[in-house]
Amino acid sequence: MGLPTQKSNVDIVVVGLSSPLLVGVYQDGKLTETIVKEEKTSDILPQIFKNLLQRYTIKSVYFARGPGSFMAIKLVYIFLKTLQIARNIRLFGCSGFAFNNHQPIKAVGNLYFVEENGKIVTKKIEGEVESSFQLPQNLQDLACSEEETSPLYVIPAVKA
Repeated sequence: MGLPTQKSNVDIVVVGLSSPLLVGVYQDGKLTETIVKEEKTSDILPQIFKNLLQRYTIKSVYFARGPGSFMAIKLVYIFLKTLQIARNIRLFGCSGFAFNNHQPIKAVGNLYFVEENGKIVTKKIEGEVESSFQLPQNLQDLACSEEETSPLYVIPAVKA
C-alpha cells in the first residue's frame, strides 16, 4: 500500500463573463493549466471544480465579477461564494477589464461597457468590437480585492 500523495496548493482564476468560460490554475503565482469550455457555465463549472478539488488543494479563487452577462456573473458568484464558505477558500473579486486589456465588454445590442475616468459606463459602438478575455500569465499584477467580491452589475440605460 502506497503513501497518500500530497496535493499541490494552487490558486484558481475564473473568467465567466461571456463564452467561453476560462479557468486557470496557478502554482506559485504562475499559470500552469488553462481550461476553456464553451458549454453552459451552470453545467460545466461544477464539473471543472470537482476535478480540480480532486487534484489540488485550492488556496484562493480570483474571479471576474463584472461587467458582463448578468446570469453568468450571478451563477459564478453564487458557486464560488458557496465554495469559499464550504471549503474555507479565499475569494478575490476582479474587474472584467483586467482580463481583456481594458477593451469594451459587450452589454446588449450595440451597447458596450467601457471604462471612463474610473467609472464603468455603457456606450453605443457601431460595428464589430474585437475583445476577448485572457487569463494572466501570473497573478502578481492582477488587481483584485478580497473585500469587493459581490457581483459588479452595470445596467445599461433602456431607451423607449
